[in-house]
Amino acid sequence: MPADNSHQHTTGLTRREVLQVGYSGLMGLGLPSIIGGRADAAKAARASAQPKQVLIVFLTGAASHHETFDMKPDAPLEVRGEFKPTSSSIAGLHVSEHLPKLAAQADKYAIIRSLSHKDNNHLMSTHHVLTGQMQPGGFFDKVASRDDWPCYSAALAFMRPRNDGIPSGVNLPTFLQSSPLTWPGQHAGLLGPNFDPWQIVGDPNKPDFRVDNLTLAPGLDIDRISDRHSLLSGLNQQQDRLAKAAAAQRLNSEQDLALSILTSSKLSKAFHVDLEPPAMRDRYGRNTTGQSLLLARRLIEAGVPVVQTNIGSVQTWDSHSNIFPRLKDQLLPPLDQGVAALLEDLHSRGLLDETLVMMLGEFGRTPKINKTKGRDHWGPCFFGLFAGAGVQGGQVIGKSDKHAAYPVTRPYSPNDVGATVYHLLGVPADATARDRFNRPVRLNRGEVIESLFTGAS
Repeated sequence: MPADNSHQHTTGLTRREVLQVGYSGLMGLGLPSIIGGRADAAKAARASAQPKQVLIVFLTGAASHHETFDMKPDAPLEVRGEFKPTSSSIAGLHVSEHLPKLAAQADKYAIIRSLSHKDNNHLMSTHHVLTGQMQPGGFFDKVASRDDWPCYSAALAFMRPRNDGIPSGVNLPTFLQSSPLTWPGQHAGLLGPNFDPWQIVGDPNKPDFRVDNLTLAPGLDIDRISDRHSLLSGLNQQQDRLAKAAAAQRLNSEQDLALSILTSSKLSKAFHVDLEPPAMRDRYGRNTTGQSLLLARRLIEAGVPVVQTNIGSVQTWDSHSNIFPRLKDQLLPPLDQGVAALLEDLHSRGLLDETLVMMLGEFGRTPKINKTKGRDHWGPCFFGLFAGAGVQGGQVIGKSDKHAAYPVTRPYSPNDVGATVYHLLGVPADATARDRFNRPVRLNRGEVIESLFTGAS
């Protein structure tokens, strides 16, 4: 399958369009019955449990599975690459030599090596992974629009609204956009702007990091803000035409959300990463990746149901050339340190049992290294790391062929990832919403990846 590496974006869209954004056998129990019983028990336990939280670590641009969690040391050099596998804390589970801290935490996570879909385009694939559905009317570099499927936090906000000052979703520290392309999958899509997640843009590693909408201007206090909000609401009610515009709806929702966050000290304090002990900040890594993951943990601790941390700006992991020095020197060290610290931190705080941590990109990379010593786009096979919320750690689910080109066991699609996320969030499997034409649409048609919870690959 050819991979696109041109990065030439010719959308032909107007600016307005762009802005739319063996012992058991003796007892008479066969292995199938044991596995089936475990699966049934796991389902029943999850069905009776409280909804979980979800923390998405998104490797925007798509990290190579060959150089991370699906290495092929016996393949030819042009396939296996320069890196060597290293043993992990689980016998038989090997990862890249440049992920030593995550190797030591292998008992906490499961690796799926048979994620798969049929697309090689960044935007369409990002939409698929972050919504659990293929982009409606998708074509090469189709930008975000209100015809898209909602991201997971937006669907949760629609299905289970809240007014306690805690948003259903927060995305940080970057907004996935490269002019004039706005990545789909970050928004509420067909649900409308009122359900968009709260977007934070800023580097938590910088000394002056702050979220402006959460910081009161000098001389203002909560009472005065509330008075102004009441006055503004009254004025807005008089402007019927303006209120009908999508931009006005977004403005109103942001005003409401900003007020609720300002009055929620629990959430506003979560953004103050500087309140963390210096040793904890060092543990995550004094860089954008590490401090963004630390901020994500603080938001999970504050009760935000869905937090998405983008590891880099758009296409940061898109290594079409010089992939080995980029990964070794720039990308893998902070990821390894930050995610390992995150898993350990969540576990020590008792938060990992209630939080699904999911790390993946929009696709994988080509089996064969190209002429510029990189790997190109590859949708047919890629990896995902899953931890917490009942996931049985220390296991590998699925298997790819000898070149990590295609799954040789059951492939799991982004739809199945979406079904798993929704299930843990407490969103019913048959949940429906209505699009802008008032037509009923089902949010997801995938299947929960039961192997994550049963340990039966």
